[in-house]
Amino acid sequence: MRAELEFLQNHSLTSVLRRELESLILSGEFAPGERLNENSLATRFSVSRGPIREVCRGLAEKGLLELVPNRGVFMRRIGEDQAAELYDVRAGLFASAARLLATKVTAAHISELERLLDGMEEAVAMHSLDAYYPLNLEFHDSILRFAGNGRLHKAYSELVKELHLFRERALLQGGGLSVSNIEHRRIVAALRNGDATAAMEAAFLHVQSGKSRMTLPAAAVPGHSSGNAPDTGNLA
Repeated sequence: MRAELEFLQNHSLTSVLRRELESLILSGEFAPGERLNENSLATRFSVSRGPIREVCRGLAEKGLLELVPNRGVFMRRIGEDQAAELYDVRAGLFASAARLLATKVTAAHISELERLLDGMEEAVAMHSLDAYYPLNLEFHDSILRFAGNGRLHKAYSELVKELHLFRERALLQGGGLSVSNIEHRRIVAALRNGDATAAMEAAFLHVQSGKSRMTLPAAAVPGHSSGNAPDTGNLA
């Protein structure tokens, strides 16, 4: 019994640490290519290095960290070519989710998606990327969740996390946000009509459009500002 309790305690600790460290990574706490100091992390979380090392191995398997023999643990650095590949896969997954949802969509689903559309429209009017970004993430996640395929949702979510590591992208403001939400409305219109083909095409083109915006030089994006802004790699 004691061994079982210790296993449960250690397993719970590892899960908590994984969530906390993953949250720090996705929030931009560490720069791409930065070395993570296991001793500092152990002190920060008041644990020994063992659980930290185990969590880092797990996050490396998920593609968020990189383990370099004899050197340590580093933030993974994702280049534009790798990000483009992730976008292509993401487009296929998102399109599949939209197609599935169109075959089972309910009035409650449409109501929730329209609520998010209206919220994003308000953010567009305010030219507020800070307000738009979390609603955008929720919109995409809602479509995956409503589609009802757990494996598809999990695969999509992991790709989104990897894209958070790609920092070298245009900051979308003003017109960029407006275009993104117009694309969202096309997806919802197709879903409302129960048109699986149109929903799939609109969702696919939306993510591909985001990929195209990603490759624009910052100066080419309307309303670009050099100030701090949220990571916008998932404004697609």
